[in-house]
Amino acid sequence: MSACCTPSGGARSMPMPVTATGVGASGHDRAEMIPLSGGEFLMGTDDSEGYPEDGEGPVRKVRVSPFLIDAHAVSNDRFEAFVAATGYRTEAERIGWSYVFAGFLPAALRRVSPRPEATPWWCGVTGADWRSPEGPGSSLRGRGDHPVVHVSWNDAQAYCTWAGKRLPTEAEWEYAARGGLEQRRYPWGDELDPDGTFRCNIWRGQFPSRNTAADGYRGTCPVDAFQPNGHGLYNMAGNVWEWCSDWWSTGHGTTAPLVDPQGPATGTSKAMRGGSHMCHASYCNRYRVAARTANAVDASGGNTGFRCVRTLAAHDA
Repeated sequence: MSACCTPSGGARSMPMPVTATGVGASGHDRAEMIPLSGGEFLMGTDDSEGYPEDGEGPVRKVRVSPFLIDAHAVSNDRFEAFVAATGYRTEAERIGWSYVFAGFLPAALRRVSPRPEATPWWCGVTGADWRSPEGPGSSLRGRGDHPVVHVSWNDAQAYCTWAGKRLPTEAEWEYAARGGLEQRRYPWGDELDPDGTFRCNIWRGQFPSRNTAADGYRGTCPVDAFQPNGHGLYNMAGNVWEWCSDWWSTGHGTTAPLVDPQGPATGTSKAMRGGSHMCHASYCNRYRVAARTANAVDASGGNTGFRCVRTLAAHDA
């Protein structure tokens, strides 16, 4: 697994607990959820453009039970409602910093912000958090409908508890992202820009020095930008990495069919799916449906968010 995809976080304290009471658990998260009938599909890939070391393969038959999934990633507006209802403070807020892409920072802030040696395009910025995505002086103005970022896995879990939802398993996420297509590279097919039409928000140009923003965005885009996939789900490729519930592993069972796989019982990092606006074919071709990465549960950065799912109950059918 390449460390370039997402900035790795250090040890951080646990977030404040949030109990499943109040408006969220009562169904006041009004985000549109898409019911998916579940069933058997071919998970993973042996694509020549893939990263076998990431455990993208082997291709295996997996069966998932019916579930509901958010049509969009959780937006800043939705996360703000959660914070207003609970008083929750994210890990980035409590420790005082998070990772920001260097190209988004003013020169003065860029000079004083430390950078990981392996991924020098990331800066550890004091004061960067979900409300101030580029650190001091930045805000969410005009980005209420963009995905919330600078949220750790722990933060995403807290939101899900409040909302009466949960994070998807990797199997659920991939089943949903495929949009009913079998073994295609992207949620819409095998061609990145079919007929010259942009279908996702990724890095366009030469990474990390020049982003042409040909698809319309240098950073995040609205959660409902671009055409949805066959299930009506937006931005299952690019924009922000999305946390999943599974602990990271590169080994997968192959007994067919696997039924509702949950991943390992323990681990040191959690899986993420979908790629982000910083992914580029030259170094991180991970906006493909089967691509994967992972990070520590306390890690956060400017290209990581999440969406929620819920088990499909009889009254939802």
